[in-house]
Amino acid sequence: MNTNRAHGARWGVRSAGIGAAAAVAVGLLSTGAADADTFVPLPGGDLSKTLSDGTAVHVWLDGESAHIDPSMGATAVHRTARVSGNAHVELAGTTTAVGGSLYPGYTVGCEVDISGVGADGGPGASMDWSDGENAKPDAGGNVGGNLTLAPGQAKSFYVLDLEEKDESGRDVHKSRNKFQGDSGSVAWSDEPIGLTGCGGPAQARAFVSVEVETDNVISWVTLWGEPFSLG
Repeated sequence: MNTNRAHGARWGVRSAGIGAAAAVAVGLLSTGAADADTFVPLPGGDLSKTLSDGTAVHVWLDGESAHIDPSMGATAVHRTARVSGNAHVELAGTTTAVGGSLYPGYTVGCEVDISGVGADGGPGASMDWSDGENAKPDAGGNVGGNLTLAPGQAKSFYVLDLEEKDESGRDVHKSRNKFQGDSGSVAWSDEPIGLTGCGGPAQARAFVSVEVETDNVISWVTLWGEPFSLG
């Protein structure tokens, strides 16, 4: 277990040499409602995209699951869950890319259908979704899943909080895992989601955003997992 971790996330990197990115994938189905203290296996997802400069990007999510815990406040407005998954990226094709960054996270919604998140148009302009290609979900700097949401609201957060040194030698926290070469991966286990203030049905959905820079582009590929119920 790496010491540079927080909120239950662990991480690792594989590398070898090339790549780039730009696109958004969407799961089309939602799992059924989950009762408290319920294990929910999730199908993950897979996305392949070839950019205009010949860079081929393959992003996939596997080993994904959610464990819906009993309410932390023993009331209908409190929900807790623990989520796990593994994110991977491989870069290939005619490209000048030499690495990139993985940003795994989740979007949580209260009394709002998030199955359309990531699709062009999104579920509503008032919700600050980042839709379409060359985008990543707007997490607003949120790290960790302790959220307060009113009905009709949704927020995103990152699972990684990695401590490293900046150019001045100061400790800084990053919500991404960098990789060198043509492949990278990151894993998280029992990452908590704590939702307060939502009296109606709530959903969550994993995402994996990949940033890759080549001589020609700096782009994002965002893969969305399947929505699941928090109760």
